[in-house]
Amino acid sequence: MKTPASRVMAALVLGAAAGLALEAFDPAAAAKAISIARPVGRLWLNALQMTVVPLVVALVVLGVNTARDAAASGRIARNALLAFVAFLAGGAALSALLAPTLFSLFPREAGLAQSLQAAIGARVPAGGFGGFGEWLSGVVPVNAIAAAAEGAMLPLVVFSLMLGFALTRIAPERGARLTDWFQAIADALIVIVGWVLWVAPLGVFALVLVVCASIGGVVLGLLGAYIAVACSVYLSIIALLYVAARVGAGEPVRRFAAGILPAQAIAASTQSSLASLPAMLDCAQSRLGYGREVTGLVLPMAVTLFRVTSPAQYVAVASFVAWAYGLELSALQLAMGAALAVVISLGSVGLPGQVSFMATNLPVVQAMGLPADPLGLLLAVDTIPDAVATTGNVTGDLTATAIVARRSR
Repeated sequence: MKTPASRVMAALVLGAAAGLALEAFDPAAAAKAISIARPVGRLWLNALQMTVVPLVVALVVLGVNTARDAAASGRIARNALLAFVAFLAGGAALSALLAPTLFSLFPREAGLAQSLQAAIGARVPAGGFGGFGEWLSGVVPVNAIAAAAEGAMLPLVVFSLMLGFALTRIAPERGARLTDWFQAIADALIVIVGWVLWVAPLGVFALVLVVCASIGGVVLGLLGAYIAVACSVYLSIIALLYVAARVGAGEPVRRFAAGILPAQAIAASTQSSLASLPAMLDCAQSRLGYGREVTGLVLPMAVTLFRVTSPAQYVAVASFVAWAYGLELSALQLAMGAALAVVISLGSVGLPGQVSFMATNLPVVQAMGLPADPLGLLLAVDTIPDAVATTGNVTGDLTATAIVARRSR
């Protein structure tokens, strides 16, 4: 039986082949196919986006409380949490510096932005991204409900953070009731997203057919550029994690790399940090010699709270959208996007892969003043760089464990 990722990839290939064939051999039939497929692709994109606002609110509130509970577990847990946040911020910063530069190395055809807008109806926000004063005045929402209705993700996340921290300050039984309520909301929304993703092959087929029939093989170059840049960013993070293990834990690079290699192999093959947990525990304890009192706490925490490549992915996706539409990202946009990516990643670790892609990338892209419509295309090909990303996540888990073990001696 095909996995959901393989079904989506097959739909991508079929949609691209059909669209390219129509565009090359029968323009009249291509126009008719576009008129039929475009509403289907748009309907699917709308269905993906409709759950994002309440899901992000629930995940941020739950993430604050999960991190609070983890930090309350003792000194080892607090050290681990600090390491997680530091690595998440470092990965986001690296992506903010590296991704726009790498995308600029790929050629862009003139009129690409207009072609994309015509093909998938992507809308570039008319107001763009304002200056620092305008941005700062909008960080705290005047009306959280209005911010949600307008899709203003940054002020909505700020409100959610405040609400999450406020729940830690009220009577525990009342806070627990509200936390359970947000957990139920998140669980129900994830079920809805699962239903939408069940028909992802149809949505991706329609979306890719329209794009390929409209602009031809250019779209394949766009997706290839995304895959190349995403993998490059993830590999750069992995390389820097080896350096962090050397500097922060005194681990020789060769010893550390050899010690974690079995866990990395499991991660690349399964694309799941959770499935790699037994291998990580074995590597940390048997091959690297870290104590069970550290590994038994830090590694399960890492699987629950920490995916080092996630913020880097969110920033790279936003950088792709900006590059594809010929938009320049300011330093403020990149810094804000990186900070928001760190916050969102802390609350989204337990989500299934394709659910996570839309629920976490979309708010960052929207908050940076960019159109979110191209995310449906990237969802279809993300399974390729995801193997590298999962390898990076497992490497980050073991690097954080090494540093915490060193600090706990």
